[in-house]
Amino acid sequence: MTGFLKKISSSLRTYYFSVVLITLIVITLFVLMALTGILKFNTADAIKKIYFADNISSSHKILIEKFNKLHEGKIEVVHINLPFDKFSTNERKELLIRSLRGRSDRIDLFSVDQIWVPRFAKWAEPLNLYFNSVKRDQILDQVLQTCYYNDTLVAMPLYFDIGMMYCNNTILKKLPNYERIKFELQNSITWEKFIQLGVEMKKYGNPFYLFPADNYEGLMCSFVELIKSQNKKLFENDSIHLNSAAVQKSLQLLIDLVNKYKLSPPEITGYRETETYNYFVRNKGVFLRGWPGFYKWYRENIKDEDVSGTIDRYPLPHFEGGTSASIMGGWNLVVSKYSSNKAEVIEFIKFLLSEESQKTLYRVGGYLPVIKSIYADKQFMQKNNELSFYYGLLNSSVYRPFLQQYTRYSDVIAFYLNEAISGKSDLRTALYKAQRTVNSGDVFIK
Repeated sequence: MTGFLKKISSSLRTYYFSVVLITLIVITLFVLMALTGILKFNTADAIKKIYFADNISSSHKILIEKFNKLHEGKIEVVHINLPFDKFSTNERKELLIRSLRGRSDRIDLFSVDQIWVPRFAKWAEPLNLYFNSVKRDQILDQVLQTCYYNDTLVAMPLYFDIGMMYCNNTILKKLPNYERIKFELQNSITWEKFIQLGVEMKKYGNPFYLFPADNYEGLMCSFVELIKSQNKKLFENDSIHLNSAAVQKSLQLLIDLVNKYKLSPPEITGYRETETYNYFVRNKGVFLRGWPGFYKWYRENIKDEDVSGTIDRYPLPHFEGGTSASIMGGWNLVVSKYSSNKAEVIEFIKFLLSEESQKTLYRVGGYLPVIKSIYADKQFMQKNNELSFYYGLLNSSVYRPFLQQYTRYSDVIAFYLNEAISGKSDLRTALYKAQRTVNSGDVFIK
């Protein structure tokens, strides 16, 4: 019996020794594999990857790289580039909608044109709890307004745009009353005086006023500005009013600039921003309706030089008895409600809205900052004094209607506006057809 017990005891010792030995070998192999990089799944699984869809500019890349370095091993932003030169705004919109309809979590964060916010609200993570009143108060009021839908914060702004007018001063200075004209321009000249000026300047042979009049959203911006300049609205309680006197007056001006006064060349009816900018530069135009990004476009596409000394900025004209109106534009950030990395996405948005990041976006990319503290930074404003002009335009900023169906309405209206300006249709017929098509609810194919 004693011998038998000794055998069992010996067997148990051998067993336990074998278990301990095997365990030690496994642990040793695991450590060696981890040290040599064979086992990477632990660190890889720990990194939260954020997929961010936008037009990824050089300034975007700088900020993404900086954020990734600050959060190395924890969070990584992976950009999905939807460049403006390859995708129209509508194409970008449809690509995003297609992804979100499938409840895909492959996009965590994406940017939208301000006017798309109502359209994307149903796919957006509500942000009220992530950005309290203190955080929201840091954003320019006029810009933050574009981030709400039904009183819910569904987006945060990245940068804003605003409608304005450029002038070739080398041509304007030929006028004997240049200083008086300049003063009127600085304070928003009336359309009535602007047309008189154009007729006077015909003798110089330069195209007087360039504005994009193709069948697209840019034409709608000019149209809405003219209506708002009369302190009137295009939409009232979700109903469109294309038969009002203000609407007719606005479209008549656009028609007359091309066809009656010959102050705008007929080619613009096929031009969008880029083509209009090109025509203005190549043909030595006098005035140009544009956006703050014109100088950056000039440096990158025409010549790498500062032309702010010769091409100056002014508010848009207004109708007599009205006020100057500049369309608020820009791009907002939306968090997908299907994202599984919401906390990390919010961290990235807060980084983009930091003062340093916003300054980088402006210095490198020319994107207008959306936080108040930058405009209160005297040293930065002195170095970038053009920001004072853009900041001043906020007082006359107006919005396109924030409606779910706005893009459909816009497609219809822009088509018929272009028809009228091109001379393919008279004013009343164009507005009647636009009103009828919008009210029909039918699918509109251009």
